[in-house]
Amino acid sequence: MALASWKTFNFFDVSQVKIPRDGDKGSVFENQNVVSLCSGSENLFLGSSDGVVSILNQSFKVVRSFKAYNAGSITHLRQMPGTALLLTVAEDLSNEPQLKVWALNKKDSRNDTPECQSSLSIQNKRKQFPISALAVLDDLSQVAVGFANGSVTVIRGDLIHDRGAKQRTVFESEEPITGVQFYIGAKVTTLYITTTGRILTLTITGKGQGQPARGLEDSGCDVGCVTLDERSGDLIVARRDAIFYYGPSGRGPCFAFEGSKSKLSLFKDYVALVSPPRIDNQDRTTRVLRGLGGSQADELFNSSTFTLVDPDLKLIAHTQTIISQVKEIFVEWGDLFVLMGDGKVFRYREKTAIQKLEILYHRDLYILAINLANKARLGPRDLNTIYRKYGDYLYQKSDYDGAMQQYLQAIDNTEPSQVIRKFLDTQRIHNLIEYLEELHEHRKATADHTTLLLNCYAKLKDVSKLETFIKSTGDLKFDLDTAINMCRQGGYFAQAAYLATKHGEHDLVVDILIEDSKAYPEALDYIWRLEPILAHQNLMKYDRVLLEHCSVDTTRLFTEYFTGKYRPKMDKIEPLTNEAAPGGALMSIQNLAALIPIPYVNTVKNESQVTQSIQPGATNGSSDAVEEPRPQYVVPKPRTAFSSFVDHPDKFIQFLEVCISDSDPSDQDKVDLYTTLFEMYLSIAQSKKGDEIEAWQNKAKKLVEDPGIPMDPSTILLLSDLSSFKSGTVLIRENQGLYFDIFRSFTSARDTAGAIKALHKYGSQEPQLYPAALAYFTSSVRILEEAGDELAAVLKKIDDDGLMAPLQVIQTLSSNSVATMGMVKSYLGATIEKERKEIAYNRRLIDSYRTETEQKRTEIATLGSTPTVFQASRCSSCGGALSLPTVHFLCKHSFHQHCLNATSPGADDAAAEGNDECPVCAPQNATIRAIKRSQDDAAERQDLFKDQMKKGGGMMTVSEYFGRGVMGVGGGVE
Repeated sequence: MALASWKTFNFFDVSQVKIPRDGDKGSVFENQNVVSLCSGSENLFLGSSDGVVSILNQSFKVVRSFKAYNAGSITHLRQMPGTALLLTVAEDLSNEPQLKVWALNKKDSRNDTPECQSSLSIQNKRKQFPISALAVLDDLSQVAVGFANGSVTVIRGDLIHDRGAKQRTVFESEEPITGVQFYIGAKVTTLYITTTGRILTLTITGKGQGQPARGLEDSGCDVGCVTLDERSGDLIVARRDAIFYYGPSGRGPCFAFEGSKSKLSLFKDYVALVSPPRIDNQDRTTRVLRGLGGSQADELFNSSTFTLVDPDLKLIAHTQTIISQVKEIFVEWGDLFVLMGDGKVFRYREKTAIQKLEILYHRDLYILAINLANKARLGPRDLNTIYRKYGDYLYQKSDYDGAMQQYLQAIDNTEPSQVIRKFLDTQRIHNLIEYLEELHEHRKATADHTTLLLNCYAKLKDVSKLETFIKSTGDLKFDLDTAINMCRQGGYFAQAAYLATKHGEHDLVVDILIEDSKAYPEALDYIWRLEPILAHQNLMKYDRVLLEHCSVDTTRLFTEYFTGKYRPKMDKIEPLTNEAAPGGALMSIQNLAALIPIPYVNTVKNESQVTQSIQPGATNGSSDAVEEPRPQYVVPKPRTAFSSFVDHPDKFIQFLEVCISDSDPSDQDKVDLYTTLFEMYLSIAQSKKGDEIEAWQNKAKKLVEDPGIPMDPSTILLLSDLSSFKSGTVLIRENQGLYFDIFRSFTSARDTAGAIKALHKYGSQEPQLYPAALAYFTSSVRILEEAGDELAAVLKKIDDDGLMAPLQVIQTLSSNSVATMGMVKSYLGATIEKERKEIAYNRRLIDSYRTETEQKRTEIATLGSTPTVFQASRCSSCGGALSLPTVHFLCKHSFHQHCLNATSPGADDAAAEGNDECPVCAPQNATIRAIKRSQDDAAERQDLFKDQMKKGGGMMTVSEYFGRGVMGVGGGVE
């Protein structure tokens, strides 16, 4: 590529260096005896024609100088990088060139000069020609010297420690040597040799050593127009037509640059060129002006051009016309310096990358700016700034596609809203989609960005892109809730369900299927494939909706779950190929399962393949169902599901019956289940007609009749009463022995026949029913007529069992005018006759008690006042004849003393009582004393007396307590 087509910039700040002056002598560079120069180790080294070496610091002040040679001019200097070694070469055409190595950090003990490490004469077969080129390895192990006569001498040895060195002429030519350069490869060290007519390579160490030099090019170069790029190992040659690059194997790239060159140097990535004026092109007018102008015209027309070229970026970083001739170019302290022939020094300091970018921005050269930033290894933020500016530039030029590409490059450090606002126009919606998609790829999208992107898809009705977006692999790149909500709002229910399922949002899937898609069977089938906890949550949330539209399957799911038999479905699904899938499958409810990865369903790995929807009948247990171990979960209480069946009594009864028969509920759950089932039977019976009523009531009656069924009687009574189910009321009261309540329920309903039936059935177990029946039968004329002969039977039963006193009967009958004297005449007559007989009997009994009492009193008086004669001849204990000592008791019983002392039950009791008592009479006396103690205790228990009175004891109870001595004086019979 021609250099003339490259753009020119001013990437360098040029300033003249202020050189310290030494009085009238001027600066060190104004002295014409400086013939050589090199830099290194933060210093500048000058060689003079009188053999003196001067060392300058960064301020260009001479900090040290020493006499290196007594004769000759120092034409070449080399400072070894990273060391304090300096190599100098002095030439005197009368003698061979002298090479010396100086240790600047050491002093010669004989004088104040640095220590000379080694010194030798450079041989050229005794031919006196000047040195035209010099190359030195950094370790000073080899030195190549090129002469003007076309020969090249290589010096090998230890020049640092002066242990000897060998010299050999390795190349000879008729053309002057213009340059020599070392290139150290992996295994081979190559020496580049340039002459005025050729470019060659010579292997001096490694494989191929000793072979003749190999030509690379049949064109050479001038002195000072060749250098080595140490980073790439390429030899750079400047010729009149172009700048060429050469490697060990041949010529490489080049760029055209017309005109002669006098110097070539490298600074960082730049190639520095000095081009002298084109004298051959000067016309006649120029020559006339030069003649008239004198020396000033000579300076004007002898001006040179100094150019800094960046071959990588293909630009001219700096170009300048220099009036004075360029003497030397050197690099040190991070800057490029140019020494002019008049002793002036100019510093070329490269501008910062940001400054260079600003120059490129000003000229709208953004591609070049990007290349420059990449080469300078700027950070992502700086690069993104360039991309953003470039995008803004293209946007202003109406190149929207190109601008978007740049905005995409700068997406990491650009505020998205700045770009989005520019592409909100409908005509640029595709660019906006592209940018929003990239935002999601870079994880920089917010919920608003996701909303905008999905709105764009919806506006274009681009379902394929929408699916590609939501099916993107890897981590989630967008706000899930926002994406699902937008899909639902846009009517893309299948896609919303897919997203929710893919990311485990099972509750949302069910919401979408039921609330949006109205796909109730699919929703139920999806719930059936969830884990038990999730299935229960969703089932209870949409229980009534599912029962309304899928009552059979929903009831089955309820029964399985609440009986502990729930097992998630794992139906086998056959995949459809892409060709077999219908075009509208993605938007149809019938194929909704094709897009939703339903849990426990074997789907194909490739998401582009649409799976077939759930097979018909799957919810009813298809033959393809895969049996899996039943999961363990805590079975909820059945009563939590009762409210779900409010509008479905038939399914509710089915649920209750299955829960009772197919599970082992707890005692409390049994009560809830049976009670609720009993209530539902009665509720269904109320809604039926004819024989169906009796059928449902019989089911309810069986529940009450079964003694093993746990139901709260009060609840059953309440439900039976609310439902007018008398059989239930009767049964529960009968089971609890509430016969009186049963009878009263009939009397309250004025059901005389039922009351008579209850009286006959329960009268033997509850005698108090007869007094109640007496009151009921005589409560009205109609009831009395319905009772018929039952009134006489009741009166007879009351009289026979003594259930009521005659006075109480009279009081009951006289409470109203229903009963007449004729009805109770026989009862009253029999009662009066019985009372008379009882009075006569009681009088006789009183007389006998009085006679017996009087006899006992007389006997007691006789025992206390009259001696007693004991005539017993035998012992009452052993039956033997009495013999002294003998014990006699007033009860006429006599005992041997040893028999009386013998252990006997009677004796023990007597001893326990602490009295001398007859062993024969002791048990009877103990019984009498126990009866007396019980009477005394009862006399102190007024609560028992009051309780008996409340039960209707009356005078009979009072007389009984009088007989027990309640009102008597203390003191007992001993």
